[in-house]
Amino acid sequence: MADAHDGPFVRYQVADGFATLTLDSPHNRNALSARLVTELLEGLGKASADDAVRGVILTHTGNTFCAGADLKEAVDADPAAAADLRTRWMISVLRDILAMPKPVVAQVNGNVRAGGMGIIAACDVVVAGRDSSFGLTEVRIGLAPFMISLTLLPRMAPRAAARYFSTGETFDAAEAERVGLITVAADDPAAEVLRLRGELRKGSPQGLAEAKRLVNADLLTAFDRSAEELAKRSASFFGTPEVIEGMTAFLQRRPASWAE
Repeated sequence: MADAHDGPFVRYQVADGFATLTLDSPHNRNALSARLVTELLEGLGKASADDAVRGVILTHTGNTFCAGADLKEAVDADPAAAADLRTRWMISVLRDILAMPKPVVAQVNGNVRAGGMGIIAACDVVVAGRDSSFGLTEVRIGLAPFMISLTLLPRMAPRAAARYFSTGETFDAAEAERVGLITVAADDPAAEVLRLRGELRKGSPQGLAEAKRLVNADLLTAFDRSAEELAKRSASFFGTPEVIEGMTAFLQRRPASWAE
């Protein structure tokens, strides 16, 4: 199937010392397709290596920041091979954000689902519009938030994680702030991110790098200890009857057999 537009799926701009990476694949709700992930990793690497870049803003076009895995792409591929590749992609994206020696600020004004939740949890600061919504929908297609638990569990309140990992319910920005998933729910997320950029510019590059290193040290240690085992667990479920049924039901816009 041809891409819905000819431009990049992740736009990259640098201004006033900050690189802005804009997820720009609204035709599939900024799902984590091969193309989007490749461009996102390239953008993160480019920003990390550029001495003129003091920090990164990660934002989006359309009404969805990121809908998680591109299920259409996943269904069309060999399940085992696709699952292994996607878990490697997620490990790379999450770890690159965590380990980058520059602050990454997520600017969200819309829906965040599944893998997108792991991405915002990896970011250092998350500003979301009050109308934004959040959800971990993996259980509804026969999976669990395997890889993204590496960033979500250290950020979210344990009771909230237990609830939302299991129910797949959506929740609003006020709840996301309350349980620690986001930093602040703002009336005008763009204005709040602009203000934060001004505050971050007051920090020296080495000071910002060391501050982030301190905050993320334990998280990265746990990430590296558990990523491989979680990747194997995640991959082992793709191609199972429940996951095939769950993905097919989602694409056909009908309830899965166990939900009827």
